[in-house]
Amino acid sequence: MSFTDAARTCLTSKFATFSGRARRAEYWWFSVLYMGAAAVIVGVSFAIGVLLLSVLLVPFIVPMLSVSVRRLHDTGRSGWRMLIALIPAVGPVLYLVGMTVDSASGANQYGPSPKAADQRAG
Repeated sequence: MSFTDAARTCLTSKFATFSGRARRAEYWWFSVLYMGAAAVIVGVSFAIGVLLLSVLLVPFIVPMLSVSVRRLHDTGRSGWRMLIALIPAVGPVLYLVGMTVDSASGANQYGPSPKAADQRAG
């Protein structure tokens, strides 16, 4: 999945879809978009002296949460596992490690493997 495919998928067709699965590429490319948008907004906010960050990043919060939940589903874990990031110091590290784990092979309780579907299509 390319950067533009990930952005299109997360911002349009699966904007608030918390069911199903998302491959690593979809999660990480959308994370790059999210962090890039945050960096630009913070830079502009700092330059003009107006706090725009909270208002302009609101449209990105739901898609970021949904792709994160779908990524955890792809590894066979519940979306609630995202709350591990709230543990001080080690939580964010454990969360990031969990997002780098390869997909669970085959179908799981969250649906068919998107990796297998991509390999059949290509």
